[in-house]
Amino acid sequence: RRRRSAGQASAMQSALFLALQHDGGRMERGGRRRSEAEEGRMKRTIIKDWKTRLSYFLQNSSNSTKMKSKKVGKHRTYFRPSPEEAQLWSEAFDELLANKYGLAAFRAFLKSEFCEENIEFWLACEDFKKTKSPQKLTSKAKKIYNDFIEKEAPKEINIDFQTKNMIAQNIQEATHTCFSAAQKRVYSLMENNSYPRFLESEFYQELCKKTPITGAAQGT
Repeated sequence: RRRRSAGQASAMQSALFLALQHDGGRMERGGRRRSEAEEGRMKRTIIKDWKTRLSYFLQNSSNSTKMKSKKVGKHRTYFRPSPEEAQLWSEAFDELLANKYGLAAFRAFLKSEFCEENIEFWLACEDFKKTKSPQKLTSKAKKIYNDFIEKEAPKEINIDFQTKNMIAQNIQEATHTCFSAAQKRVYSLMENNSYPRFLESEFYQELCKKTPITGAAQGT
C-alpha cells in the first residue's frame, strides 16, 4: 500500500475519534466513565473536524464546477443541507453523489477510511465521458490510467488484472467506454461497502437531526 501523507494521518486521527465515539462501554483509563460534558466535547471535536475537511473538499471542487454553480438552484449545495435534504441521501447512492455537499461529505468520509481513490476515479471517469475532443480524450485516458490503473499508480484502485489489461489496450485508441467496466466495479464497491458505513457515521447522523448541536457546526 502506498505511503500515507500527513493529511491522511490527520484523517486517521479523525477515524479514531469516530471509533472512540462508538466505544460500547464509553470508559476512560482506569475504568472511569466519561462525563456528559466530556462526551459533548468529543462530539463537538468530531463535528468540527468533519466541517474542516468538508470545507477543503468544497473549496477544491468549486473550480471544476464553476460554470455549473452559476445555474439556478446549484449554489444552494455549497451550504449545509436541511435535515430533510440530508435524509434523501439515504434513499439512493445516486442522491448522495448528485448533491455537492453530500459528495464532499462522502469524499471526506472515504479519506478517513483511506480509500478516497475510489470516488476520485469515479469522478475522473464522469469527466472523461463528457469530453468531446478526440485529442483531449486520449490525453485524459492516459492520465487516468497513470493515476489509477497501472501497477503502483499513486491512486491505484482495486480492480482485477484482466480489467487492467483490457483498459491498457483500449486507451491506445481511446473511446468514451474505455473505463466503463472499472467504473462500474468501483461504483458497486462504494455503494455496497462505503456508502452504508457513511450513513451510519456520526457526521451524517448529525446532519439528519432537526436541531443542530452547535452553531459552529452550521453552514460552510
